[in-house]
Amino acid sequence: MHKNRKSREAFTDHSYWQSYSDMMAALLLIFVVIIAITLAIYKKKTTDLDQTKLELQTAQEQLETTRSEIEESNKELAESLAELQSAYEQAALTDEELQNAYDQIAQTQTDLNNAYAEVADAQAELATTKSELQSIVGIKTDLIGELQSAFNNSKMEVDSQTGSITFSSDVLFGYNDETLTSSSKKVLANVIPKYIEVLLQDEYIDNIAEIIIEGHTDTDGTYAYNQELSYARAKAVADFCLDKSNGLSEEQIEKLQEVLTVNGKSYSDPIYVKDSDGNDTDEIDMEASRRVEIKFRLKEDEMIQKIQEVLN
Repeated sequence: MHKNRKSREAFTDHSYWQSYSDMMAALLLIFVVIIAITLAIYKKKTTDLDQTKLELQTAQEQLETTRSEIEESNKELAESLAELQSAYEQAALTDEELQNAYDQIAQTQTDLNNAYAEVADAQAELATTKSELQSIVGIKTDLIGELQSAFNNSKMEVDSQTGSITFSSDVLFGYNDETLTSSSKKVLANVIPKYIEVLLQDEYIDNIAEIIIEGHTDTDGTYAYNQELSYARAKAVADFCLDKSNGLSEEQIEKLQEVLTVNGKSYSDPIYVKDSDGNDTDEIDMEASRRVEIKFRLKEDEMIQKIQEVLN
Protein backbone atom coordinates (compact mmCIF):
# COMPACT_ATOMS: atom_id res chain seq x y z
CA MET A 1 0.00 0.00 0.00
CA HIS A 2 2.87 2.17 0.79
CA LYS A 3 4.31 1.19 -2.51
CA ASN A 4 1.22 2.22 -4.33
CA ARG A 5 1.28 5.56 -2.65
CA LYS A 6 4.83 6.17 -3.94
CA SER A 7 3.81 5.14 -7.38
CA ARG A 8 0.98 7.58 -7.35
CA GLU A 9 3.22 10.41 -6.08
CA ALA A 10 5.76 9.72 -8.77
CA PHE A 11 3.08 9.78 -11.36
CA THR A 12 1.70 12.93 -9.92
CA ASP A 13 5.03 14.82 -10.08
CA HIS A 14 5.61 13.82 -13.65
CA SER A 15 2.21 14.98 -14.64
CA TYR A 16 2.83 18.39 -13.11
CA TRP A 17 6.05 19.04 -14.99
CA GLN A 18 4.59 17.78 -18.14
CA SER A 19 1.70 20.13 -17.86
CA TYR A 20 4.02 22.96 -17.05
CA SER A 21 6.17 22.14 -20.07
CA ASP A 22 3.15 21.96 -22.26
CA MET A 23 1.97 25.21 -20.91
CA MET A 24 5.34 26.86 -21.51
CA ALA A 25 5.49 25.38 -24.96
CA ALA A 26 2.08 26.69 -25.63
CA LEU A 27 3.03 30.08 -24.25
CA LEU A 28 6.19 30.03 -26.33
CA LEU A 29 4.21 29.13 -29.35
CA ILE A 30 1.79 31.84 -28.60
CA PHE A 31 4.68 34.26 -28.05
CA VAL A 32 6.23 33.13 -31.31
CA VAL A 33 2.95 33.53 -33.05
CA ILE A 34 2.50 36.94 -31.47
CA ILE A 35 6.01 37.94 -32.49
CA ALA A 36 5.38 36.60 -36.00
CA ILE A 37 2.12 38.44 -36.17
CA THR A 38 3.78 41.53 -34.72
CA LEU A 39 6.59 41.23 -37.23
CA ALA A 40 4.11 40.72 -39.98
CA ILE A 41 2.09 43.68 -38.79
CA TYR A 42 5.31 45.72 -38.40
CA LYS A 43 6.42 44.76 -41.85
CA LYS A 44 3.00 45.60 -43.17
CA LYS A 45 2.97 48.88 -41.30
CA THR A 46 6.53 49.60 -42.44
CA THR A 47 5.57 48.84 -45.99
CA ASP A 48 2.44 50.91 -45.64
CA LEU A 49 4.48 53.67 -44.01
CA ASP A 50 7.01 53.62 -46.83
CA GLN A 51 4.17 53.58 -49.31
CA THR A 52 2.52 56.43 -47.41
CA LYS A 53 5.82 58.34 -47.30
CA LEU A 54 6.22 57.77 -51.01
CA GLU A 55 2.66 58.87 -51.62
CA LEU A 56 3.18 61.81 -49.27
CA GLN A 57 6.36 62.78 -51.10
CA THR A 58 4.54 62.46 -54.39
CA ALA A 59 1.67 64.44 -52.93
CA GLN A 60 4.13 67.09 -51.68
CA GLU A 61 5.74 67.28 -55.10
CA GLN A 62 2.31 67.59 -56.65
CA LEU A 63 1.47 70.15 -53.99
CA GLU A 64 4.60 72.13 -54.82
CA THR A 65 3.76 71.88 -58.49
CA THR A 66 0.20 72.90 -57.75
CA ARG A 67 1.47 75.71 -55.53
CA SER A 68 3.75 76.93 -58.31
CA GLU A 69 0.89 76.72 -60.73
CA ILE A 70 -1.33 78.57 -58.27
CA GLU A 71 1.34 81.24 -57.81
CA GLU A 72 1.72 81.53 -61.57
CA SER A 73 -2.06 81.65 -61.87
CA ASN A 74 -2.19 84.27 -59.13
CA LYS A 75 0.47 86.27 -60.94
CA GLU A 76 -1.41 85.98 -64.22
CA LEU A 77 -4.61 86.83 -62.37
CA ALA A 78 -2.94 89.90 -60.83
CA GLU A 79 -1.70 90.94 -64.27
CA SER A 80 -5.16 90.35 -65.68
CA LEU A 81 -6.67 92.38 -62.85
CA ALA A 82 -4.15 95.15 -63.51
CA GLU A 83 -4.95 95.07 -67.23
CA LEU A 84 -8.65 95.01 -66.40
CA GLN A 85 -8.20 97.97 -64.04
CA SER A 86 -6.20 99.80 -66.69
CA ALA A 87 -8.83 98.97 -69.29
CA TYR A 88 -11.52 100.16 -66.90
CA GLU A 89 -9.64 103.41 -66.27
CA GLN A 90 -9.10 103.85 -70.01
CA ALA A 91 -12.76 103.12 -70.59
CA ALA A 92 -13.65 105.69 -67.93
CA LEU A 93 -11.23 108.14 -69.53
CA THR A 94 -12.66 107.37 -72.95
CA ASP A 95 -16.14 107.98 -71.62
CA GLU A 96 -14.96 111.28 -70.21
CA GLU A 97 -13.27 112.20 -73.49
CA LEU A 98 -16.39 111.14 -75.35
CA GLN A 99 -18.50 113.29 -73.06
CA ASN A 100 -16.09 116.17 -73.57
CA ALA A 101 -16.30 115.57 -77.31
CA TYR A 102 -20.10 115.63 -77.11
CA ASP A 103 -19.92 118.83 -75.09
CA GLN A 104 -17.52 120.36 -77.60
CA ILE A 105 -19.75 119.31 -80.47
CA ALA A 106 -22.71 120.85 -78.68
CA GLN A 107 -20.71 124.03 -78.06
CA THR A 108 -19.50 124.02 -81.65
CA GLN A 109 -23.05 123.63 -82.86
CA THR A 110 -24.07 126.54 -80.65
CA ASP A 111 -21.15 128.60 -81.95
CA LEU A 112 -22.07 127.57 -85.49
CA ASN A 113 -25.67 128.62 -84.97
CA ASN A 114 -24.45 131.93 -83.56
CA ALA A 115 -22.09 132.27 -86.52
CA TYR A 116 -24.96 131.59 -88.92
CA ALA A 117 -26.98 134.26 -87.16
CA GLU A 118 -24.04 136.68 -87.32
CA VAL A 119 -23.53 135.87 -91.01
CA ALA A 120 -27.21 136.48 -91.66
CA ASP A 121 -26.98 139.80 -89.81
CA ALA A 122 -23.76 140.65 -91.65
CA GLN A 123 -25.35 139.81 -94.98
CA ALA A 124 -28.30 142.03 -94.18
CA GLU A 125 -25.96 144.79 -93.04
CA LEU A 126 -23.80 144.27 -96.12
CA ALA A 127 -26.83 144.55 -98.36
CA THR A 128 -27.79 147.79 -96.63
CA THR A 129 -24.20 149.06 -96.77
CA LYS A 130 -23.89 148.08 -100.42
CA SER A 131 -27.02 150.05 -101.15
CA GLU A 132 -25.61 153.02 -99.22
CA LEU A 133 -22.30 152.64 -101.05
CA GLN A 134 -24.03 152.69 -104.40
CA SER A 135 -25.84 155.83 -103.33
CA ILE A 136 -22.62 157.46 -102.09
CA VAL A 137 -20.67 156.44 -105.17
CA GLY A 138 -23.54 157.80 -107.23
CA ILE A 139 -23.30 161.16 -105.43
CA LYS A 140 -19.54 161.37 -106.04
CA THR A 141 -19.96 160.33 -109.66
CA ASP A 142 -22.68 162.91 -110.19
CA LEU A 143 -20.58 165.60 -108.50
CA ILE A 144 -17.49 164.90 -110.61
CA GLY A 145 -19.65 164.73 -113.72
CA GLU A 146 -21.18 168.12 -112.97
CA LEU A 147 -17.73 169.64 -112.31
CA GLN A 148 -16.48 168.28 -115.64
CA SER A 149 -19.52 169.72 -117.37
CA ALA A 150 -18.91 173.11 -115.74
CA PHE A 151 -15.41 173.20 -117.20
CA ASN A 152 -16.29 171.54 -120.48
CA ASN A 153 -15.29 174.58 -122.54
CA SER A 154 -12.35 175.51 -120.32
CA LYS A 155 -8.66 174.67 -120.38
CA MET A 156 -8.98 173.64 -116.70
CA GLU A 157 -9.19 169.87 -116.35
CA VAL A 158 -11.14 168.14 -113.60
CA ASP A 159 -9.61 164.84 -112.41
CA SER A 160 -12.06 162.12 -113.36
CA GLN A 161 -11.21 160.02 -110.24
CA THR A 162 -11.00 162.62 -107.48
CA GLY A 163 -12.74 165.68 -108.95
CA SER A 164 -9.73 167.90 -108.09
CA ILE A 165 -8.34 170.78 -110.14
CA THR A 166 -4.67 171.78 -110.26
CA PHE A 167 -2.95 175.16 -110.81
CA SER A 168 0.69 175.38 -111.70
CA SER A 169 2.58 177.47 -109.12
CA ASP A 170 4.56 178.98 -111.97
CA VAL A 171 1.29 180.42 -113.27
CA LEU A 172 0.12 181.74 -109.89
CA PHE A 173 3.35 182.93 -108.24
CA GLY A 174 6.78 184.26 -108.99
CA TYR A 175 9.93 182.28 -108.21
CA ASN A 176 10.06 181.46 -104.46
CA ASP A 177 7.18 183.92 -103.97
CA GLU A 178 3.90 183.41 -102.13
CA THR A 179 2.01 186.41 -103.50
CA LEU A 180 -0.49 185.91 -106.31
CA THR A 181 0.37 187.72 -109.51
CA SER A 182 -2.17 189.97 -111.23
CA SER A 183 -2.53 187.58 -114.15
CA SER A 184 -3.06 184.63 -111.78
CA LYS A 185 -5.91 186.41 -110.03
CA LYS A 186 -7.72 186.64 -113.38
CA VAL A 187 -7.19 182.90 -113.87
CA LEU A 188 -8.49 182.11 -110.41
CA ALA A 189 -11.47 184.44 -110.83
CA ASN A 190 -12.53 182.46 -113.89
CA VAL A 191 -12.16 179.09 -112.17
CA ILE A 192 -12.70 179.31 -108.40
CA PRO A 193 -16.33 180.55 -108.28
CA LYS A 194 -17.42 178.02 -110.87
CA TYR A 195 -15.76 175.11 -109.01
CA ILE A 196 -16.91 176.17 -105.52
CA GLU A 197 -20.48 176.87 -106.64
CA VAL A 198 -20.88 173.27 -107.81
CA LEU A 199 -19.60 171.88 -104.50
CA LEU A 200 -21.82 174.19 -102.42
CA GLN A 201 -25.04 173.22 -104.15
CA ASP A 202 -27.79 171.97 -101.81
CA GLU A 203 -27.72 168.42 -103.22
CA TYR A 204 -23.99 168.11 -102.45
CA ILE A 205 -23.10 170.37 -99.53
CA ASP A 206 -24.47 168.00 -96.87
CA ASN A 207 -22.12 165.29 -98.15
CA ILE A 208 -19.03 167.52 -98.28
CA ALA A 209 -16.64 166.93 -95.35
CA GLU A 210 -13.85 169.18 -96.58
CA ILE A 211 -12.89 171.45 -99.45
CA ILE A 212 -9.11 171.30 -99.42
CA ILE A 213 -6.62 173.77 -100.87
CA GLU A 214 -3.22 172.09 -100.89
CA GLY A 215 0.18 173.55 -101.81
CA HIS A 216 3.10 171.49 -103.23
CA THR A 217 6.69 172.33 -104.18
CA ASP A 218 9.59 170.72 -106.02
CA THR A 219 12.57 169.23 -104.19
CA ASP A 220 14.85 172.27 -104.34
CA GLY A 221 15.66 173.60 -100.88
CA THR A 222 14.94 172.15 -97.43
CA TYR A 223 11.75 170.42 -96.48
CA ALA A 224 10.99 173.02 -93.79
CA TYR A 225 11.44 175.93 -96.18
CA ASN A 226 9.24 174.27 -98.81
CA GLN A 227 6.70 173.42 -96.12
CA GLU A 228 6.31 177.11 -95.26
CA LEU A 229 6.26 178.11 -98.92
CA SER A 230 3.68 175.48 -99.94
CA TYR A 231 1.38 176.44 -97.05
CA ALA A 232 1.73 180.16 -97.75
CA ARG A 233 0.80 179.65 -101.41
CA ALA A 234 -2.21 177.47 -100.49
CA LYS A 235 -3.33 180.09 -97.98
CA ALA A 236 -2.99 182.84 -100.60
CA VAL A 237 -5.40 180.92 -102.86
CA ALA A 238 -7.75 180.34 -99.90
CA ASP A 239 -7.76 184.01 -99.02
CA PHE A 240 -8.59 184.77 -102.65
CA CYS A 241 -11.57 182.38 -102.48
CA LEU A 242 -12.85 183.96 -99.25
CA ASP A 243 -12.75 187.47 -100.70
CA LYS A 244 -16.28 188.33 -101.80
CA SER A 245 -14.92 190.60 -104.50
CA ASN A 246 -13.63 187.53 -106.35
CA GLY A 247 -16.96 186.04 -107.37
CA LEU A 248 -18.47 184.20 -104.36
CA SER A 249 -21.44 185.52 -102.44
CA GLU A 250 -21.35 186.08 -98.68
CA GLU A 251 -23.58 183.05 -98.19
CA GLN A 252 -21.26 180.90 -100.27
CA ILE A 253 -18.22 182.21 -98.40
CA GLU A 254 -19.87 181.34 -95.07
CA LYS A 255 -20.54 177.79 -96.26
CA LEU A 256 -17.01 177.54 -97.62
CA GLN A 257 -15.47 178.65 -94.33
CA GLU A 258 -17.25 175.78 -92.53
CA VAL A 259 -15.57 173.11 -94.68
CA LEU A 260 -12.37 174.78 -95.93
CA THR A 261 -8.98 173.24 -95.04
CA VAL A 262 -5.58 174.65 -96.06
CA ASN A 263 -2.53 172.35 -96.21
CA GLY A 264 1.12 172.71 -97.13
CA LYS A 265 2.72 169.44 -98.31
CA SER A 266 6.28 170.68 -99.10
CA TYR A 267 7.79 168.14 -101.54
CA SER A 268 6.26 165.02 -99.86
CA ASP A 269 4.08 164.27 -102.91
CA PRO A 270 6.10 165.04 -106.07
CA ILE A 271 5.00 164.27 -109.62
CA TYR A 272 7.25 162.02 -111.69
CA VAL A 273 8.12 162.14 -115.37
CA LYS A 274 6.22 159.49 -117.32
CA ASP A 275 7.70 157.16 -119.91
CA SER A 276 6.29 156.50 -123.38
CA ASP A 277 3.80 154.02 -121.91
CA GLY A 278 2.48 156.56 -119.42
CA ASN A 279 4.14 154.93 -116.39
CA ASP A 280 6.00 156.91 -113.72
CA THR A 281 9.79 156.93 -113.88
CA ASP A 282 12.23 157.70 -111.07
CA GLU A 283 12.77 161.25 -112.39
CA ILE A 284 10.82 164.03 -110.65
CA ASP A 285 8.96 166.49 -112.88
CA MET A 286 10.05 169.66 -111.06
CA GLU A 287 7.70 172.03 -112.92
CA ALA A 288 4.60 169.82 -112.49
CA SER A 289 5.43 169.25 -108.82
CA ARG A 290 5.14 173.00 -108.14
CA ARG A 291 1.35 173.25 -107.90
CA VAL A 292 -1.73 174.16 -105.89
CA GLU A 293 -4.58 171.64 -105.84
CA ILE A 294 -8.20 172.26 -104.92
CA LYS A 295 -10.12 169.11 -104.08
CA PHE A 296 -12.89 167.86 -101.83
CA ARG A 297 -13.54 164.96 -99.49
CA LEU A 298 -16.96 163.52 -98.95
CA LYS A 299 -18.03 162.65 -95.41
CA GLU A 300 -18.38 159.06 -96.50
CA ASP A 301 -15.02 158.73 -98.25
CA GLU A 302 -13.42 156.82 -95.40
CA MET A 303 -16.46 154.60 -95.15
CA ILE A 304 -16.36 154.07 -98.90
CA GLN A 305 -12.75 152.91 -98.66
CA LYS A 306 -13.54 150.48 -95.84
CA ILE A 307 -16.64 149.17 -97.60
CA GLN A 308 -14.73 148.65 -100.81
CA GLU A 309 -12.11 146.66 -98.89
CA VAL A 310 -14.88 144.51 -97.39
CA LEU A 311 -16.57 144.03 -100.74
CA ASN A 312 -13.29 143.15 -102.42
